[in-house]
Amino acid sequence: MSAAPDRYVLRTVLVVALGGFLIGFDASVISGVVTFIEAEFALSKIEVGWAVASLTLSATLSILCAGPLADHFGRRTILRAAAIILTVAAVLSAVATNFFMLIAARLLSGAGVGAALVVAPMYIAEISPAAARGRMVTFNQLLIVLGISAAFFSNYCILQLAHFDGHWRWMLGIGALPSFIYFLLLWTVPESPRWLAMHGRLDVARRVLSRAHGTELAEAELVQVRASIAHEAGTAEATWRELASPSLRGVIIIGLTVGVLQQITGVNAVFFYAPVIFEHAGASADAAFMQAAYVGVVNLVFTVLAILLIDRIGRRPLLLLGTAGIALSMGLLAYGFGSAGGMNPALVLTGVLAFVASFAISLGPVMWVLLSEIFPNRVRGIAISFVGLVNSAVSFLVQLVFPWELANFGSARTWLIYGAFATIGFAVIWRILPETRGRSLEEIEESLVRHG
Repeated sequence: MSAAPDRYVLRTVLVVALGGFLIGFDASVISGVVTFIEAEFALSKIEVGWAVASLTLSATLSILCAGPLADHFGRRTILRAAAIILTVAAVLSAVATNFFMLIAARLLSGAGVGAALVVAPMYIAEISPAAARGRMVTFNQLLIVLGISAAFFSNYCILQLAHFDGHWRWMLGIGALPSFIYFLLLWTVPESPRWLAMHGRLDVARRVLSRAHGTELAEAELVQVRASIAHEAGTAEATWRELASPSLRGVIIIGLTVGVLQQITGVNAVFFYAPVIFEHAGASADAAFMQAAYVGVVNLVFTVLAILLIDRIGRRPLLLLGTAGIALSMGLLAYGFGSAGGMNPALVLTGVLAFVASFAISLGPVMWVLLSEIFPNRVRGIAISFVGLVNSAVSFLVQLVFPWELANFGSARTWLIYGAFATIGFAVIWRILPETRGRSLEEIEESLVRHG
């Protein structure tokens, strides 16, 4: 039996993963807008932070609700709702006439981003064969990266082509187009087979799995899914309190560790403030936007490399390699900004690109693969929402205070703080993280939860 998913699975996964493109685009497009709205609306540094971080604030709340809603209404239904929300939010952002209207539009966009961020990898994990699940879930991260890159390039092109005031509105509004296309494409994919099975629709689940993996593998998977469901028979619907139970303590600690580490090392400070960082290093406005585009290219290349490696060498080695690289990159950045001979723009650019490469091959894609794997079927939605909530809350704080940190601590000390977090994270991952490569979701559940 071939380990590679057939065309049906691949097409379905790619459609669902387009939600990742919207996440990356909507979150990162603000990087090109910051300078213009700061001047147009006469914003303070904290207000600039709010303009960037407001999306993540509402995404945090959305993440809290998205998992349980996806468990109740279905993965596909929540993704369709997210697509509509993102379409409307892009239009409202483009026509904002004041700071508060812009914040409201960004908050609405965050609701769609949070839902897609949780539900898309959940769906992909539930329809993918075990041998290819890592690669398939990582497609979602690849599309996030493509969205980030598209936002950087879109901003640069609009900056070059739009010779009029208010071109930042086009930077924000153009996101409505891919969001609406995503909504239309979602009508071509089935509901998650594991969600169907958990809701008693075994015949429909069997048809979806048979089309996706072939009849023989589908029957084998259904046996495992039904055994997992039978084990939970008679228990109440999963609750937030259940996440504190001793049987889940180990996987919750793993999930929280990776979830916090992904954001506290400063990734969204880099992605959302890239032009600002390069301008601080002495680049002109045009050069800063172009260097931000380099960030998108490096992010894309190393995410593709992660897809090629994640099911070959595993999740644990990639995370260890990446966190070590992040710590070293932050040290290089700090030296580039604070060296005795004066600021070194070449070292700053090298440090940023090395950081992005290290993140893209590890914490970026691997976190969502792990979260989609380690939690039991019955609590997967609520558990991913909980970890995603914490992850997003840390991201919000990083984005909010970054302009303030630069103004009060200076660039060198700011990057050293992020490097220290990466060093601590490397040590913790080394100690607690198991390997999940090549195992079915039910096998992972058996080893990490029931006997963990």
